[in-house]
Parts: sequence; C-alpha cells; structure tokens
Amino acid sequence: MKISKVFFLVILVALTTCSGGSAVREKSVPRETGPPSTLQSPGAHVDVTQIASLAKGHVGASAVVLETGETVASLNAQDHFPMQSVYKLPISMAVMKQVDAGKINLDQKVAVTKGDFVRVGQYSPIRDRNPNGTEITVSELLRFAISESDGTASDVLMKLAGGRIPVQMYVTDLAVTDMIVLNTERELGQDWQVQYRNSATPEAAIALLRALHEKRGLSESSQALLLKYMIESTPGTKRIKGLLPTGTIVAHKTGTSGTEKGITAATNDIGIITLPNGKHLAIAVFVSDSPADEATREGVIAKIAKAAWDAVSGKQ
Repeated sequence: MKISKVFFLVILVALTTCSGGSAVREKSVPRETGPPSTLQSPGAHVDVTQIASLAKGHVGASAVVLETGETVASLNAQDHFPMQSVYKLPISMAVMKQVDAGKINLDQKVAVTKGDFVRVGQYSPIRDRNPNGTEITVSELLRFAISESDGTASDVLMKLAGGRIPVQMYVTDLAVTDMIVLNTERELGQDWQVQYRNSATPEAAIALLRALHEKRGLSESSQALLLKYMIESTPGTKRIKGLLPTGTIVAHKTGTSGTEKGITAATNDIGIITLPNGKHLAIAVFVSDSPADEATREGVIAKIAKAAWDAVSGKQ
C-alpha cells in the first residue's frame, strides 16, 4: 500500500517531537512473531534461515532479480531494521534529483565548517583531513558519502537537499514505503537509540535499488555517477562481495553501528550484483542487535549473497 506524503509528514513531526530525543524503537522489532522460516515469501529459492542464525540476532534479507521480479531469497523482509549509513544512498539520490533539475551543480563548491563535523569516533575523512573546515564540490561530497561512507559528507548533502523532509518526500515519491530518513549523522552519534528511528525493511531497500536501476527520479548520467561511486565503495569488502567470484561487479552501500554492551545494532549491506548473464540481482541484508563478532556478522551477509548468487547462476 502506498503511503501518502501527508502520512510521512505526520510521522516526521511525531518523531521529531518525541521528548528527549527518545527512540521510536528500543531495538529492531519483527513485524510478525512466527519463526523466521514462516516469513519467507512464496517461491523463494533459497532458505537462508540457518545462515542468519549464526548472527544470533535479528536478520532480514531480500534478493530479487530486477529484470524478472523473481524472488531468490526472503527472510523477515517486512521487518524494520536500523539503516545506519545505508541511508546515505537515498540522501544522495535526492541530491542528484536536484542536480537534474538544475538547482544544484556537481561542480559547485560547498563550505564544510567545524559545525558540520560529526563527532570524533564517527568516520569522517573530510573532518580528519580538514580540521578547520574546507570547501568541497558536490561531486566530491557524493563520493565521500557513498564510496567512503563519510558521515560529515552525508550531513552536508542532507542540508544541501533541503533537510530530512525533502529527502523523505523524494523517497516517498519513488513509491518506496517503509523507509524512514529522519536524523543526521551527528544526531546518530549523540544517542544510541536514535539509529532505530532511521529504519527500513529489506523489501523497501530492494524497492530503492530497483528505482535506482530503472532510473526513476534520476537522469541516466546521475544514475551512472551514483553506481560508479557504489562500485568503488571501499567499506564492506567482506559483506555482499565477500564470497562472490573475483571481478563480480557489485554496486553497494554498507551501514554499520558501534557496539554497546556487547551488542552491535547494525551490520548492513544493500546492493546490485551484475550476474554472468547480464541481469541484475538486487540484495539487501540487515543484521541487527547481534552479539556476534564482526567476522561472523559480515560472514552472514556474504553467505546469504553467495547462496542467492548460486541459485540464480545455476550452481546450487
């Protein structure tokens, strides 16, 4: 069911006025209460339940062949998960829409001040290399946000797009429901619980990737630039790409939280895999509230991606 613009504005206002910046969700809560295997969509080719169990947390996954609509894998695909830096992709797409409209120029320089910096401990090469601030082009901000997952770059891009409401409206206009872009990276760094407010379902992530693939809301040149930066992304080499054949083209965006009291809130990766036959497999895997170490969490993502790859490549 498509959610109206008014509905999302109500959500944004309600969440913004929560007292003390408290979170909407204490942790990622399943939408249904049955065992994970009961939540798989009919016709899914791969049962990833056992792989997901290795994380000992809440895992959601969806994998779909974009050209055919064939569902390859689905687990907890309608549950909400904290996106963390995955949300830098819809923010960047919203900026590119304004580039296409002539409101923003990729070559224009934007001031990045100390007030824009995310806190120490949050990843930001821009802050680390320019402690007194700098000016940087929109194109480079996009590269830092997508390819390097720079939190400062993401916040400056959100401001450039007009703030969270225009970004959310862009997502809604793409008919991507169940994805909420609400807070800045600085806000995420100030309160552990805030990350749960910026959530998406695996199905919503696939819908966003499909919109990108189909150039909905984006020109061909804008799509090409974003895909280039996603392919060149340096974080998460052991996630979706981890077990795929060397040379496989993967355009992806990761998301990672810190760890508190032994629990990691988010280890995510969403992306588009180019298959040997030229078709494209969109995949989204969210690993939330997990006590497992990083190698295990990333291994779950890699194994789910490989299982989906094998199924559609006829190797299973």
